[in-house]
Amino acid sequence: MAERMLAAAQEARGNAYCPYSSYPVGAAVLDTEGGVHVGCNVENASSGLTVCAERNAVAAMIAAGGQKVAEVVVVTSNGALPCGACLQVISEHAAAPDIPLRVFSDGPNPTARLYRLNSLLPEPFRRLT
Repeated sequence: MAERMLAAAQEARGNAYCPYSSYPVGAAVLDTEGGVHVGCNVENASSGLTVCAERNAVAAMIAAGGQKVAEVVVVTSNGALPCGACLQVISEHAAAPDIPLRVFSDGPNPTARLYRLNSLLPEPFRRLT
């Protein structure tokens, strides 16, 4: 499954709209039913309207009827981690706090790193009840 998700994230990265940063990102999320959903970053001249690849992938999962994220793969040129907003969105929809989050760099020095979501966002915001 990891190879399929990596290939999906790489393909999505090729569709990124990033004329301002020139920093394409692709992401793939695996839902608990086995579906793979992808997203790429989509920038905007009004930078606050830019949406990251990871959040677009989670939104695609929800739009397709997926309920919970089981795993995340992100591909960038330098292996940078998802931003805090993306980690919060992933956490809200994660099947468990410690789901795997794999970050790949396909730049000049390819890397692959495995994290657990709760190691990157140990105390996510939760809705007050």
